[in-house]
Amino acid sequence: MASRRPPEPLDPGALDEIDVAECWRLLATQPVGRVAVIDGNYPLVFPVNYALDGKAIVFWTRPGTKLWAIRRSNVTFEVDAFDLWRASGWSVMVKGEAQEMTVEYNPNLVARSKAAGATPWAPGARSHVVRIVAESITGRRIRPAEIAPGTDLRGYA
Repeated sequence: MASRRPPEPLDPGALDEIDVAECWRLLATQPVGRVAVIDGNYPLVFPVNYALDGKAIVFWTRPGTKLWAIRRSNVTFEVDAFDLWRASGWSVMVKGEAQEMTVEYNPNLVARSKAAGATPWAPGARSHVVRIVAESITGRRIRPAEIAPGTDLRGYA
């Protein structure tokens, strides 16, 4: 006799899909995201401060593991925001190709990335601009469950 999977528990909250236009709008609201690359057999995730240049994500970096891996695989870029008090938030994920640019290679892109606000926070020289061109963008919003009637909300305000 085959065993059956138990029914999924009732989830009064929800995960709502975010449309593409709203995903781009949300990406523009945060200063830090995470770029995921593959290094050998493992995914690595690096926080980066970034800006948008049209429909591309740009950030500065220097030679190292992140830049080495970017040259060898596609990337995923993720940004999110959460409201801990309301147990809600959103997440946007961009899958795409990362293009490495140097100051010498494309001075116009370098100037645009600085104007957009992609100036590095980390100390030290950063001479490489990475531009992620989106192949797909998706997002989800966490909608909390309704608060039960009669709940004392004084501790949540």
